Amino acid sequence: MKLYDTKAVARFLDVSERRVRQLRDEKVIVEARPGLYELIDTNHRYINYLRRRNPESEEVIDYNTERAKLVRAKRKNEEYELQLKEGTLHASEDIERVMKDMLVNFKSRLMAIPAKQAPILAKKSDRAEIFALLKEEIDEALLELSDFKTAFGEDGERRPDDEESDG
Repeated sequence: MKLYDTKAVARFLDVSERRVRQLRDEKVIVEARPGLYELIDTNHRYINYLRRRNPESEEVIDYNTERAKLVRAKRKNEEYELQLKEGTLHASEDIERVMKDMLVNFKSRLMAIPAKQAPILAKKSDRAEIFALLKEEIDEALLELSDFKTAFGEDGERRPDDEESDG
């Protein structure tokens, strides 16, 4: 029987020499003689150690467990599809698009207030009246922002003009 040193075992197992010594100290592998190892026995012990550490890598698969996982995943997928069709669940792309559109519209609405109100406000001198006019414009913009149903429609479905991005 041929024996190999720590360096050869490390190369064979594709680990460092230090790791070989650690495995020896952890009693994962054993020395045939001090500092020397039997290669086949060491290899088998190391493989068994890795299998115990990671039981998922075993080739033994429980068919019933795997089948139950598959059925559960299919059921969840069908439930999500149904919720999407009923409008109780929305795709993240739709939510992102709606939020982007709403915020762009809101920004545009706010940016238009000075241009729209400047000629009117230039003729006003009463602070209360100026305040009321500006507040009315800002409240309209905020009301539009708070009405998220206009983005999806009253029934929660996407508006027909928003479906051009769907191919």
